[in-house]
Amino acid sequence: MDKLKQLESFVSVVTRGSLTAAARAEGVAPAIMGRRLDALEARLGVKLLLRTTRRISLTHEGSAFLEDCQRLLADLANAEASVTAGGVKASGHLRMTAPAGFGRKHVAPLVPRFRELHGEVSISLNLSDRVVDLAAEGFDCAVRVGDLPDSSLVSVRLADNRRLCVATPAYLKRHGTPLHPSDLNRFDCLTLSSDGSQTRGWLFRLPKGADGELMHLKPKGALDCSDGQVLHDWCASGHGIAWRSTWEVASDVAAGTLVAVLEDFAAPPNGIYAVFPHARHLPLRVRLWIDFLKHHYSQTEFWRQQ
Repeated sequence: MDKLKQLESFVSVVTRGSLTAAARAEGVAPAIMGRRLDALEARLGVKLLLRTTRRISLTHEGSAFLEDCQRLLADLANAEASVTAGGVKASGHLRMTAPAGFGRKHVAPLVPRFRELHGEVSISLNLSDRVVDLAAEGFDCAVRVGDLPDSSLVSVRLADNRRLCVATPAYLKRHGTPLHPSDLNRFDCLTLSSDGSQTRGWLFRLPKGADGELMHLKPKGALDCSDGQVLHDWCASGHGIAWRSTWEVASDVAAGTLVAVLEDFAAPPNGIYAVFPHARHLPLRVRLWIDFLKHHYSQTEFWRQQ
């Protein structure tokens, strides 16, 4: 119980921004929260938080530990909910949001299937590429792709996502195949003209040592666009090489209409996540939806068939 209370206190202090706010929420003195954090750091043998009189900030180790703690507490809450819910059916209105491109392809088709299983749940799906404020705008959960910023939101990793360089077989037959990322300057690269997630360029891992060295490139090409779907369409029409997510091109690669190149230099995967404002008293409809997504996203065939 003491260990669990330490974890809960750590998450509460980080998400609320101060010992005082976390202590007020629990109805205890700030000194008690401080002692729990001290005990947790002593037990782990690592500094999780940098505390001053004005602010609290996470160390590198603390940031990594926070995600694990949030996931553990969410799993515990879900386990308790599954027992206390008994045979109760999911009901009510489920409001969720997802990125537009990913949502159209990998969220929207699953919504009617989920509704068939849970007929007493009504569903609103918002597709938007802006980062929606879940709590302020009244959303139950969101699906997000890529590395998550530091946040008070609770996250559950649903699947891995990897970026691949792809082109049509016909394009590669005409122009050859790049063997190293530096070869890309000799090819037609289809790039995003304005996208915050790619401001550093295309990411590769060079095979040096066990982990490899990360390399960012900003390829040049005669065609660029601010819309990723357009880049995918241009690539599929044989106009060049594009750097796209596996969620977008896995089915094309499986069908042979696109070919992955430079796979030996593929960057480490990032994640596809379900995020929600808090883990406590998570509505059954939200928990079941997250489990539903996790079940489908864990299947390799799901990505190849979409």
